[in-house]
Amino acid sequence: MAGHSQFANIKHRKNAQDSKRAKLFTKLLREITVATKTGQADPEFNPRLRSAIIEAKSNNLPKDRIDAAIKKVVSGADSSNYVNIRYEGYSSSGIAVIVEALTDNKNRTAGEVRSIFSKYGGSMGETGSVNFLFSHCGLIFFDQSITSYDALFEFAIECNAIDVTNYDNCYYVFSAVDDFSSLRDKLILEYGDPLSSKLIWRPKDPVRLNDDDKINNLLNLVDSLQDLDDVTNIYTNFEE
Repeated sequence: MAGHSQFANIKHRKNAQDSKRAKLFTKLLREITVATKTGQADPEFNPRLRSAIIEAKSNNLPKDRIDAAIKKVVSGADSSNYVNIRYEGYSSSGIAVIVEALTDNKNRTAGEVRSIFSKYGGSMGETGSVNFLFSHCGLIFFDQSITSYDALFEFAIECNAIDVTNYDNCYYVFSAVDDFSSLRDKLILEYGDPLSSKLIWRPKDPVRLNDDDKINNLLNLVDSLQDLDDVTNIYTNFEE
């Protein structure tokens, strides 16, 4: 379905093999740590932390590990210094790629990301070189068992959602960045915790590839980027 390639990273996480679970948990805990440092330790008053906890619970990260990460920041015992950074580029077939990372060493992460792009014949550009091909927006998604599509659509639109789609047994609710936290909280009150809630890059005009070799090259590029320790999210304008 057009426009849903941005969910590849989320689904990749949901289907992670056991051998990758430790790395996944490390990334989730890192986001919780950074989110706690950027606001209050109470997720009710820290939208980023609330999203991080929802994502962690959805991926079965134990509650005691979530709580321990927050307490470590509050106590001052955590000395890590991670920053958000975004990389942009193109695959060998011209598909736009946005890579988000949390890193404590920008030079290391940039070198690793650039190396992966080069390995698969792509090119990494400057920040801003491809993001004009995407819309920065909020995404909250739920299992379809929560309610009917029509009921969710009506409720979400009344709460300032900009789009609601239905794909692969899930409902995807989109919002403007400024309305994201408010919409998410209203949806949670009505339907409970979502499977995920985050700010994403949604492709404006997804691009179709009809060559299997090009598709496999792109998928290998995305998988290799996702395997990097510092990479948190990957978005493309590939039309599945």
